[in-house]
Amino acid sequence: MLQEQLIEEIKQIPNEKLAEIYDLIHYFRLGLTQENQIKTIHQRPIGLAKGQVEVPASFFEPLPDDVLDAFEGRQ
Repeated sequence: MLQEQLIEEIKQIPNEKLAEIYDLIHYFRLGLTQENQIKTIHQRPIGLAKGQVEVPASFFEPLPDDVLDAFEGRQ
């Protein structure tokens, strides 16, 4: 019933405006498809690699000046 009403409304739209209506409907439908795909993606549990990676203490030490200069574009 509602689809028939929509079709009747579309039939009343001037031909030069139909491309705009098509774009609206098409991209709305694509958005719905993407929403459904996003809902089916499950987040991975936190901590899957716990205990498998060890960060050395040197990781937290300040970087040497030459490395800092390189990051800041000074060489």
